[in-house]
Amino acid sequence: MDLSNHKILITNDDGIHAEGIQLLERVVRQYCDDVWVIAPDEERSGASHSVSMHVPVRVRKVDDRHFALKGTPTDCAIMAIHELMDGAPTLLLSGINRGANLAEDLTYSGTAAAAMEGALLGVPSIALSQVFTPGEDVPWQTAERFLPQVIDGILKAEMADGTFVNVNFPPVGPDEVTGLHVVDQGQRPPGSFTPEGRVDGRGAPYYWIRLRYTRGAADEGTDLGAIAENAVSICPVQLNMTALPLKDRLRRHFR
Repeated sequence: MDLSNHKILITNDDGIHAEGIQLLERVVRQYCDDVWVIAPDEERSGASHSVSMHVPVRVRKVDDRHFALKGTPTDCAIMAIHELMDGAPTLLLSGINRGANLAEDLTYSGTAAAAMEGALLGVPSIALSQVFTPGEDVPWQTAERFLPQVIDGILKAEMADGTFVNVNFPPVGPDEVTGLHVVDQGQRPPGSFTPEGRVDGRGAPYYWIRLRYTRGAADEGTDLGAIAENAVSICPVQLNMTALPLKDRLRRHFR
């Protein structure tokens, strides 16, 4: 993998001190000297593509190429590209997220959102996540092993404008990985997020939104199917969300 001519922006939604972003930086620095890390100062999982429009974005300079923001992953991409870096990045890497970003996760994911914002700003962008089994250690060594091969292959394919690539590493050790699959985005059955009611010390009700993935729909050829097969999932994503088949049907009724 040759990244020597790149200026690389690294961000995430788990926070600037997260293990995954430190791993990503460590691997990438083996191939590139011009690396910038600009990430939230704390975990912002589930922030999706939100922008801080009603509160100020505070910036803490850690050193010349490390900045922690009190803001969302999207804020980090915007601030990095427009304000903090000494020139536009040629590659944005978001992650490595602790946990899956598969199927409908992309609509909630701050990891994916940072890559989405990079794509909107014309920067080739990749979102990276390490899937793990709850109650077990996160197999970071799997992401570390396959990361160079994945990034190299994506860059050689040359991403089109208005796209990014969403990558998930399976929840197994590197020697158990069965392959690298280019896939479609899957879709789980409804019901992964549900409210869980509780009562506080003054008797007032409150709720936690609980995440419990529903099983099923790990169809072959999808990101869910690849992870079920212990393969690395490589899913190209486009930002034009027009539903073309529905568009054609609507045209029959609106002339």
